[in-house]
Amino acid sequence: MARSWERMVQRNTQQINKQRKKQGKSSIYASTTSTAKESDVFKGRNIVLPIVLVLLGVLYWLVGTIDTTEGSGGLMNWLGIVLYFLLAALLFFRRPYLKVERARLSTTKFNRERLLPADQIEKIFLSRASVTIKYKGKRSTWMFSRFINRYDTALMGKRLEEFAKLNHIEVEHG
Repeated sequence: MARSWERMVQRNTQQINKQRKKQGKSSIYASTTSTAKESDVFKGRNIVLPIVLVLLGVLYWLVGTIDTTEGSGGLMNWLGIVLYFLLAALLFFRRPYLKVERARLSTTKFNRERLLPADQIEKIFLSRASVTIKYKGKRSTWMFSRFINRYDTALMGKRLEEFAKLNHIEVEHG
């Protein structure tokens, strides 16, 4: 079924179930969505860049405590240190992800959600430590690493193999 048709059926089913609930009847219409999950989301954890930012904040604090000249902008010094730590916390708690849907992939890159339809994927490289998705043409690749972003690459690789088989995409193991 088309997605707009699925949404319309689901909306009508919800309205009928609400009416039946008001009448005291049980809802006989179950949700029309399939029992299989529509998408799988693999979340990682950004660790390397927040550690680097915390180390830069500590270094900035050390340099600020060594410089004891009067009027050297102590408030600006502390503001810079606090901002380094806040940026590190923001990047640590905002988890990167890969969402695998029926016919597309999505992730966040540069604070925006990027979508990649299956027909624009040339090849998927799977290894023990990383998963790389290569675009058709000269565009860049998506890389999901176990070391940098703490992804479960084994589970992600199994799901991407199913995705590739469904959408006729070449998979290379490395």
